[in-house]
Amino acid sequence: MSTPPAPPPSDPSTWKLPRLRIDREGAWYHEDEEVTHAGILRSLWEGLQRDAEGHHFRIGPVRVPVVVDDVPFIVVRAEPEGDGIALTLNDGTREPLVPETLRLGAGEAPYCAVKGGRFEARQNRAAAYLLLAHMSEEAGGGAVLTLGNRRWAVPRRV
Repeated sequence: MSTPPAPPPSDPSTWKLPRLRIDREGAWYHEDEEVTHAGILRSLWEGLQRDAEGHHFRIGPVRVPVVVDDVPFIVVRAEPEGDGIALTLNDGTREPLVPETLRLGAGEAPYCAVKGGRFEARQNRAAAYLLLAHMSEEAGGGAVLTLGNRRWAVPRRV
């Protein structure tokens, strides 16, 4: 008895791609259903990429777009650490704030670069409160972040 031939490889151009979205609060959605499974979320966060065409992740040779309502990451906690501030992100990771990347968005919401500068994050209300406690307004309306004896101008986000 012979073994049946293997089916031809699937053509990725014929795949129906999932509709993935990250909402304004950093929650993932698949086909308008919130993704809540911790293991799946971990895989989504770890596989998220960004290029000139936008946010996506790859499944083999296929680029799966991810619609992002604002920014993919939310800073859920900010804590003083040494002469800096440690950020906890909505994916459970922790990293230092890079003050040079800080920007103020609409409504004074602070944004910064995270993940080695690959992504942008917005501080939630609690994190923003701590961060804004280290900021002051300069003459002329510009904001300044002061940590220890260092100061950084904080521009508006464009």
